[in-house]
Amino acid sequence: MKNSAIEARQSSSRRVPQFSSVSITEGTIWKAILSFFFPILFGTFFQQLYNTVDAIVIGRFVGKEALAAVGGGVAVYVNLLVGFFVGLSSGASVVISQFYGAKNDADTSNSVHTSMAMALFGGILLTAVGLLTASLAMRLIGTPDEILVFSETYLKIYFWGMVPLFVYNMGASILRAVGDSKTPLAVLIAGCLLNIALDIIFVRIFGWGIAGAAWATVASELLSMVLVCIFLMKSKESYRLNPLKITFTPHIFKKMLKIGFPSGLQSSMYTISNILIQASINSFGTIAIASWAAYGKIDVLFWMIVNAFGVSVTTFAGQNYGAKKYERIHKGVRVTLFMTAFVTVLISVLFCAFGEMVFAIFTTDSDVVREGMVMLRFLAPTYITFISVEILSGTIRGCGSSFVPMLISLVGVCALRVLWISIAVPRRHEFFMVELSYPITWSTTSVLFWFYYLFGKWLKKK
Repeated sequence: MKNSAIEARQSSSRRVPQFSSVSITEGTIWKAILSFFFPILFGTFFQQLYNTVDAIVIGRFVGKEALAAVGGGVAVYVNLLVGFFVGLSSGASVVISQFYGAKNDADTSNSVHTSMAMALFGGILLTAVGLLTASLAMRLIGTPDEILVFSETYLKIYFWGMVPLFVYNMGASILRAVGDSKTPLAVLIAGCLLNIALDIIFVRIFGWGIAGAAWATVASELLSMVLVCIFLMKSKESYRLNPLKITFTPHIFKKMLKIGFPSGLQSSMYTISNILIQASINSFGTIAIASWAAYGKIDVLFWMIVNAFGVSVTTFAGQNYGAKKYERIHKGVRVTLFMTAFVTVLISVLFCAFGEMVFAIFTTDSDVVREGMVMLRFLAPTYITFISVEILSGTIRGCGSSFVPMLISLVGVCALRVLWISIAVPRRHEFFMVELSYPITWSTTSVLFWFYYLFGKWLKKK
């Protein structure tokens, strides 16, 4: 995707990448943010579409038990394991963006190859862990017997795709860190189209059931990995990937871990709290589980949007921090918060008005649709309480500080949510009490992040 007007970087022989038309460290801030936001949003949309297509095909052609399986404990458990690595790899993205913003070509290249070494090692490790623990994990969270076999089947196949998934995600993070959010989008579109085709062939035509949906996802992730690696290997920039150079550079790896490990731990703790929520939801029966699973497929639209803004502002902050443009970072926060708030309110209104039609895409069971709408109409108006967590934490991590954001999230979200599920829900065993844990913890964490952003020493000027 070449831009017709390629400008040379000042004070450097390296050119602006050909995919970029808006400078991250110069020019209008909202244009810089949106130039990242839309490709990342569409990319996240297609990534989520993998699981969404699975849910539609499974819900309509296999049954509500299978739908409950892929969207309930399976999703939470996958997020627990995969989320830790994704958080860990965020350290790689921040380090690369800072080196790239500072025009340090040698360390940019070393960072790219260290990050790929992390992806390969993490993918192999998680494949082994996932295959060994899938059955035990589903039993520990109290998965009902009628959906247990579906959950175990899906997980044991899905974990064979960990290496492709990790390598693709790391490759996409590298490209975004240097300003290219369009190539990962193109790769994901290709993978998603393959996933849709294989879902129909494996589940609808071949009759492989939930196993067919899982194999379709693995095949799609494999294609995405191959394509993103080809793009990186063909680049002529400092972030070019040479498979023979994939190794750990100790001082860079240490820096990545310093930033990424707290983020990975934070992600895992989020998911552990959600596992407790899922275990609580399992006690309400199959209809509640299926409704929550279908709600999650709708709810993911909000998370895609807020995550896209979060990734955008993290890269924006990282490159501007590397370029020592500190006031521009603060302006970026204000602009991004305004845009995120506007879209969040709009999404909340649309969900409440048209959610029932969307639920019907996933299931024809009227009980599941009715219960799902109760969930949606309560939670959607509370989304606004979360956006500060994503934008402020993304900015702070982009500037190299991740330990305090981890502590804030552990206290404000994880610890408080665990206490709520352990104490409040048993006293009043209603689904409403489970849902209430979300706005309470989001609001608390937002207040804590604002306090640290305004008064904490997170912006260490060079």
